[in-house]
Amino acid sequence: MPTQPALRECFGCGQFQLVPALEPDMRSDCVRCGTALRRTRRDPLNRALALNATGLVLFSIVWLAMMMKVSTAGIEHTAQMISGPVELAKHGLWPLGLVVFFTTAIAPAGKFIGTIYVLVGLRMREPLPNLGGIFLLSRKLGIWAMLEVLLLGVFVAYTKLSDLAHVETGMAIYALGLLSVATVWADTVLDPDAVWEAIERRGQTHSPMPEVAPLDFHPGAIGCEACGLVSVPVAHGASHEAKCPRCGSKLHARKSGSLHGTWAFVIAAAILYIPANYYPVLTVVQLGAGQPATIMGGVEELLASGMYPLALLVFFASVLVPMFKLIGLAIMLMATMLVTTQMGASVLLPQRTKLYYAVAWIGRWSMVDIFMESLLGALVQFGSVVTIEPGVGAVSFCGVVILTIFAAEGFDPRLMWDAAGRNAHRSSRIGRQRTSQDSAA
Repeated sequence: MPTQPALRECFGCGQFQLVPALEPDMRSDCVRCGTALRRTRRDPLNRALALNATGLVLFSIVWLAMMMKVSTAGIEHTAQMISGPVELAKHGLWPLGLVVFFTTAIAPAGKFIGTIYVLVGLRMREPLPNLGGIFLLSRKLGIWAMLEVLLLGVFVAYTKLSDLAHVETGMAIYALGLLSVATVWADTVLDPDAVWEAIERRGQTHSPMPEVAPLDFHPGAIGCEACGLVSVPVAHGASHEAKCPRCGSKLHARKSGSLHGTWAFVIAAAILYIPANYYPVLTVVQLGAGQPATIMGGVEELLASGMYPLALLVFFASVLVPMFKLIGLAIMLMATMLVTTQMGASVLLPQRTKLYYAVAWIGRWSMVDIFMESLLGALVQFGSVVTIEPGVGAVSFCGVVILTIFAAEGFDPRLMWDAAGRNAHRSSRIGRQRTSQDSAA
């Protein structure tokens, strides 16, 4: 069935606009910046339920089955998913192990279980309690679920291991490949707006909803960043305590402390980027000889071995992507704060909005190096024959990745458009003043 027309706020530029009724598999984009306002799917709830249930089964196999077995000089080692975080903790790098465990176990499991809970609860005659709160949590955990990045890290580790020992792949590897496909597919077919509308129809809202959804903009209206509902906060309490009537999330016209918080994360990440590239990320000791390797050193080793595509992949994910995120975020922050000139705020606004979404999406792929080092450290422990130990540089590098994700999530691209609007108003006022002075002269 077609959706109902709804008033939406674009979270890319802040413009309110009416999203018309949409048939399944249609998309509505912002007329000003091109950001997607809504995508509809065919049978979004049932298909998403089937794919998330499949993903949960495959996820269980990934964590319970053997991932790899390596052997050399008559010695064998096997590894499961838990082996990487455990080995990192043994080497004193427990913060790194905790991040790997959270991004590959806690976050994906929470996302699958939470989504299944909500979709099953909506199908029951008596809906399960707190569907909105569980769905909010599962969506937030999805930001940190990095199974597709883990698959790429396993591929890089397998390629490097083939030069050191005999490698056999386990069932967990194949399950991880299928799981990555199922995860992307599940995210594609799910329509979050349809889920929120279904929760609203089942009566599980934070506060009473208006009988007729507003289709015209009202002063003071704010779009909820969690569920997309547009409401007027004064109807639900003081502005600093305003909550979305549908999902209960706090309402803010703009993300509070966005510029200062993003600057803090960007500066901290830039500081950590120096030791991340200076200190070794791993050490390979083979027959008593070896030396610590930095990120660039690992790229050079791959080039020396003739693995040019893999070297390019590691260089892109571990060197270029963090640098691109830091530079991109700094450009958007400076452009937002340069409100003294027309050029400083208004140039290339749609392109800068697209840059923001690209920066927010691409940063997670830098975790490839961390996942690779976690698996290598767990598998290659053959005493004096060959040993791989993760280095302290990996902790700094992981910190860069985490901080840039926080920075991208905390930045509000609507502030760039606000700055441009203030500039246009200021330039117009100055122009009128100059015209008046010229006329007087």
